[in-house]
Amino acid sequence: MTSLADPVPGGRPGEPGRAAALTAELTERGVRGIVLAYVDTAGVTRVKTVPTARLESAVTRGVGMSPVFDTFLADDSVVTTDVLGGPDGDLRLYPDLDRLVVLAGQPGWAWAPVDRISQEGERHPGCARTFLRRTVARAAERYGLAFRAAIEVEWAAGLDSAPPGEFVPAVSGPAYGAIRQVELGDCAADLLAAFAAQDVAVDQVHPEYAAGQFEVSVGALDPVAAADRSVLVRQTIRAVARRHGLRVSFAPAVSAEGVGNGGHLHLSSWRDGRNLHAGGERRYGMTPEAESFAAGVLARLPALTAVTAPSPASYLRLRPSQWAGVFTAWGHETREAALRMVTGTSGRADQDANMEVKPVDLAANPYLALGCVIAAGLDGVDRGLSLPEEITGDPARHGPDEAAARGVRRLPRSLPEAVEEFRADEVLRAALGPVLADAVIAVRLGEAAAVAGFDDARVAAAYRWVY
Repeated sequence: MTSLADPVPGGRPGEPGRAAALTAELTERGVRGIVLAYVDTAGVTRVKTVPTARLESAVTRGVGMSPVFDTFLADDSVVTTDVLGGPDGDLRLYPDLDRLVVLAGQPGWAWAPVDRISQEGERHPGCARTFLRRTVARAAERYGLAFRAAIEVEWAAGLDSAPPGEFVPAVSGPAYGAIRQVELGDCAADLLAAFAAQDVAVDQVHPEYAAGQFEVSVGALDPVAAADRSVLVRQTIRAVARRHGLRVSFAPAVSAEGVGNGGHLHLSSWRDGRNLHAGGERRYGMTPEAESFAAGVLARLPALTAVTAPSPASYLRLRPSQWAGVFTAWGHETREAALRMVTGTSGRADQDANMEVKPVDLAANPYLALGCVIAAGLDGVDRGLSLPEEITGDPARHGPDEAAARGVRRLPRSLPEAVEEFRADEVLRAALGPVLADAVIAVRLGEAAAVAGFDDARVAAAYRWVY
C-alpha cells in the first residue's frame, strides 16, 4: 500500500535514515541518478533528476520546481488562472520512497513519483497526486472503502528512422496477429524482463487493433500506486523501445483516422477485504453500494471526459463503434459501453470483478482521472443511485427517441463541450478544489485554442509525439 501521509519538511518519520541506506544500496547497484516524476494538468510527465547522493536531501528538503507547470499546455506554452501561471513562487518535490524503483530499461537510473508541497510545508492545492491520495483517504475514513485499480496502456510503435514528426508503423500484419508479435518479439521480451525486474506484475501484452499498436495490462494496486505504475510503465516502454530503434506514442490518436490509443481504467471497491462487485444481490453480483458507486460514475461521465479525455486529439479517438465507449451506457462485458461490468472467470469473481471506464486515454493525468472517478462514485453512494437499464450491443444502433428513452446520450464531441459539462458539475469541481479545478478548465481551453482551425490531420500531428 502507498503511504497516505503527506510529505513534511525534514521527511516523514524514518525517511532520512531510510534514504541514506537506499543511497548506499543504489550506488552499489550502479545507479547514478534518480528521476523525480510528476504529471501536469495537461497529462505530460515532467521530471527533475538528482544524483543518487542527493536522495537524502530530496527526502528532507525537497527539490525546487515552479508552480507554473500546473498551467503548461502540451506544447509548453503557458495559460493562467487567478493564482497559477505566473513566474512567482516555488514548490518542493518530495519523492515517495515506497515507490522508488531501479529502472531496468535505463541502466544507471532509478525513478520515484513525487508529491509537491510549499516551502512552508503546506500541501500544494494543484498537486494531482496529493488530490488522489486525499480522495482515497476520505473514502476510507468516511465510507470504510478501499479500492483496487489498474490502467491499461496502449501504444503505437513506430520506426525511429521515420522522417521527423511522421509515424511509420514498426510492424506489419493484421490486428492481434502473430506476425506483429514475431516482428517485435525481441523488444517485447526485453520489455517483459524490465517489468519483472521492476516488480511490475503483467497480466498480458499483445498486438492491438491499430497500425503498430500494442497493449499491456498490469495487475491492480491501490489507486495511488496504480497511477504511479501507469507512469512507470510508459517510462519503461519508451526506454526499452528506444534501445530497439523504435519510437512510441501514447497519444490518443496517432493519425486522424482509425482506432486510437486508450487508457481504460479498471476499478473495484472493497471493504474489510471483500470485493463489493461480487457476491452481492444486485445485477452481476454487485452489492447495492457497488451499484450506487458505478451509477455515480455513469451519471457524471459527460463532465468526467474533461479529465479522462483531456486533449483535442482525444476526440479523434472518441468515435462511435470503435470500442471507445462514447455513450452514457453500461453493460455486462459490453465493450461499446462507456462503463463495462467485468465479472471475471468462474471461481475468480471475488478477486477479479470490477468496472472498466472506457472513455479514458493516456493524455489523461492518471491521478486526476482516478481521483475524479472515485469522487463521482462516492457521490453515487451518497445519493443511493441505481443503474438504469443495461445496454447490449452497440448503443449507436439506437435512434434518437429510443436512446433518449433509455437515458443514453452521446458524450461530448469536442474538448470545449467537455469543459462546459465540467464547469456545470459542482461535485467534481468541489472534489478537486478551486485551484485544481480552475487549472483543468484553463488548460483544456488553452489546448482547444492552440489547435483552433486545425483539420483532424493537423490535430493528430500536433499531439503525436507529446504523450
